[in-house]
Amino acid sequence: MKNLLKLEELFMFALSIFFFTKLDFVWWWYLVFLFTPDLSMLGYLFNSQIGAATYNFVHHKALGISIFVLGIILVSQPIQFAGLILFGHSSMDRVMGYGLKHTDSFQHTHLGMIGKA
Repeated sequence: MKNLLKLEELFMFALSIFFFTKLDFVWWWYLVFLFTPDLSMLGYLFNSQIGAATYNFVHHKALGISIFVLGIILVSQPIQFAGLILFGHSSMDRVMGYGLKHTDSFQHTHLGMIGKA
């Protein structure tokens, strides 16, 4: 089951790249901005509850989809790009086993513990 879910996430990551190719940005912009959602981990500098809240907010796929759709409605490619980065990054994270965080620790995710077999 875990591999099936990872495959699904891989396809969503590929979908974000596909939609990005329809925008008028050079290809390397996707690579440059792909890891910017991880800045949300800075919440962990305060405590694990704030860290989990900021991380989960930014890594929730509904946020990326909503921003992308808002960009379509407003005919704004930069907003569409931001939504695709959020969505694509979240999918990529889940392929690698990083899920939404529980409040007790960064390693405790909805996909299981990070770093545990």
